[in-house]
Amino acid sequence: MQRKPILLVDGSEKSQQAMMLLKSNGIEYVEYDVRKFAESCCGDLPTTKTPSVFAPEGIFKDLDEIRKYVTMDRKNTATESESAYW
Repeated sequence: MQRKPILLVDGSEKSQQAMMLLKSNGIEYVEYDVRKFAESCCGDLPTTKTPSVFAPEGIFKDLDEIRKYVTMDRKNTATESESAYW
């Protein structure tokens, strides 16, 4: 099973564009709205840069890096984590 990237969003126009980029390129992802973090956990995330993608291939902050992520060749990346062998 392949891990899905996590897209951090905040409701901004850039976050909306990032969601459209991933969807239009057929990339399944898990969306996490940082505004809801304060409600569901333990406080605000004021220094979190959105939009950002956390993926097995790395961390991609802001639209320019997310565009790079979208164009990456993800076929050759490992689909299992190293922890699967421990």
